[in-house]
Amino acid sequence: MADFSTPEKITIIEGPTPTFETPTETWALSLTEGPTLARVAVTRLRTFNGPALVERCWKAWDSGRPVTLEYRSEEGLTEEAQIVAARYTEVAEGHVLLLHVRLN
Repeated sequence: MADFSTPEKITIIEGPTPTFETPTETWALSLTEGPTLARVAVTRLRTFNGPALVERCWKAWDSGRPVTLEYRSEEGLTEEAQIVAARYTEVAEGHVLLLHVRLN
């Protein structure tokens, strides 16, 4: 039986702390809707297999589970942000994962 309370996690194992930018897409404003005002940001991460990571997100969301991005802050602390949208793109060096996240 699936555990719907445990979020799926995408963890940044190595590399710098991700940078979070204000999204420029107009549809991203809809991601802030809810009972509390949320700050939504986009981050770009290089990855070995973008399609597999996006598929993990879709499977979790399809089963009603949240997806979180786990990373180290610049202070070295473990931080998490809820992923609310994910896609990937291909560049000459490989895949880039584009994640829209809700920040606390």
